[in-house]
Parts: sequence; C-alpha cells; structure tokens
Amino acid sequence: YGACKDRQCLYPEPCKHLKVDHKDLIALLRKLRAVKGVKKVFVRSGIRYDYMMADKDDKFFEEFVEHHVSGQLKVAPEHVADEVLDRMGKPAGKTYDLFVDKFFAINKKLCMEQYLVPYLMSSHPGSTLKSAIRLAEYLRDIGYQPEQVQDFYPTPGTLSTAMYYTGIDPRDNSTVYVPKTYEEKTMQRALLQYRRPQNYDIVYKALMIAERPDLIGFGPKCLIRPREDQKKREAIKGRSDSRRKAEGKRPSGDKNVAAGKRPSGDKNVAAGKSPSGSKPAAAGKRPTGDRNSAPQHSKKSASSQNYKKKK
Repeated sequence: YGACKDRQCLYPEPCKHLKVDHKDLIALLRKLRAVKGVKKVFVRSGIRYDYMMADKDDKFFEEFVEHHVSGQLKVAPEHVADEVLDRMGKPAGKTYDLFVDKFFAINKKLCMEQYLVPYLMSSHPGSTLKSAIRLAEYLRDIGYQPEQVQDFYPTPGTLSTAMYYTGIDPRDNSTVYVPKTYEEKTMQRALLQYRRPQNYDIVYKALMIAERPDLIGFGPKCLIRPREDQKKREAIKGRSDSRRKAEGKRPSGDKNVAAGKRPSGDKNVAAGKSPSGSKPAAAGKRPTGDRNSAPQHSKKSASSQNYKKKK
C-alpha cells in the first residue's frame, strides 16, 4: 500500500518488517570485478552503516571490506549527540561505534590496514553549543581531526529544513532549537576543528559561554590551552620566524632554506632540476611531459651547427 505513515525503515531502529538483504548488491559487485580489464571496483561513499549492521549475515561486510574499499571508506555518522541524531532521523551513536568496531575487526582478520573517514555536520536543527562540544570531545577521544566540516544548509523538501524555518519538529510538533546566528554557527563549526590555531579565540569563547572552562588547560581531556600559554607560544613562534627570516631562512614549519631549495615536499633543488618525479631540465627545455614548448634543440643539432660555423 505504499510507504508507512507512522514509521521509518531504520529509525529509531530497524523495522521488524524490513528484510535486510545484500545478495543482489554482492552479485552486482562480483559481476563488475569479473569484467575484463577491471582491476578494482571501489565504493567511495554512500554506504548506510545502520543498514549493514542490521544484516545478520556478515558475508557482504567481509567481501566489501576485502574488495571494495580503497584504503579509506567515507561514512556519515554526522553527529554523536542523541538530541541531534534524533532530529536527523539517524540511529543513536552506539550503532556507528559498533560499525567501527566490526570494520576494524574484519580488517584485522583479513590482515589489511584501512581507515574510516567520517562526515560530520555542525549547526543542524537541535544542535546546541553543548552538543557541538560533545562532538568535539568525541573527536578528541578518537584522535581524529577532520579536514572538512559541513555546516548545515537548508535545502527544499527536507524535514531538517522544515525544522530550520519553523523551529518545530512536524513529526510531533515539539519545539526545536535552531542555531541561526553567524556567531554561533561559526562557534559550532570551529569546535569540530578546535586544534587549528586560527580557531583558538572562537573556541575559547564558545567554551566560556557554555560554562566549560574545564576543557581549557593542559590535561589529556582539555581541548585547548589557557590563553596566557597560547599567547606565549605564539610570541615564541613569532620571534623564531623573525629570526629565521633575518637569517635568510623560511618561517618555522618549512625545513628548506629559501636560498636554492624548493618548498618542503620537493627534494629537487631549484637550480637545474624539474619538480620531483621528472628528469632534470636541460637548458632551453621545458619540464618533462610538456610538449607544447618552444622549438628545442638537441645536443646533436647544436654540435652540428658549431661544426658548420668552424668550417
């Protein structure tokens, strides 16, 4: 008769009528691997970890990890705070934790070393400053610093957007807290990347507003150092950079001297060599791999011209 009006397939837990089966997907992936000339078939993202965990048969999970992960698998837990996950319609954080444990257990069993890259979101309806701090603490505990963070952006036709504009959850007409100001959205985003020096001031302010000064200090559970120590560290770094600049060296963080060397990551000296991975560039030639160059002369043609001049 169509979709259920009063329940979802996977939230808050898998429906008892849901038939979890990965047989068709396994068959498709096997056919792709069997295509002549195909070496690997990678699934970069889009995996529903809650659906995989609902499958009582681990056959797909094991085959997926063995053949279809390129070293890093992107998954989307989005958040860890239950009050936010509830508004997202996603399972509680414990489901993701179980998925992580099984993923690494299968890798260990297969003698493989692969990793998970979680997608995270800040400022979703239902996310308070305390929710963002809880997510930051989770990242601290697992030792992960995300390179990119997605800030919630309303898109038409979604439940989250309805909450964003109305402040009401249409499922039960309950009131939803919605972070909308630029300052708070910046705070929530910065908390997920609290280790970045440029985020120090905004993270410090967020922790003080949320009455969490216990996360400012030198202990293993602290997110940032005290302001006095931070200023001292920045001053020391500034003096060090000034001294290195006066000596003709690059600022701290780059071990290569400015005179005669390329930035860190390229071991080839600037004088007479192309970037790493290519052969030294001869005089009058472009780097290897660029055929759209000016007319070039080989050693043979140059020597023949000298011979003609002498003659």
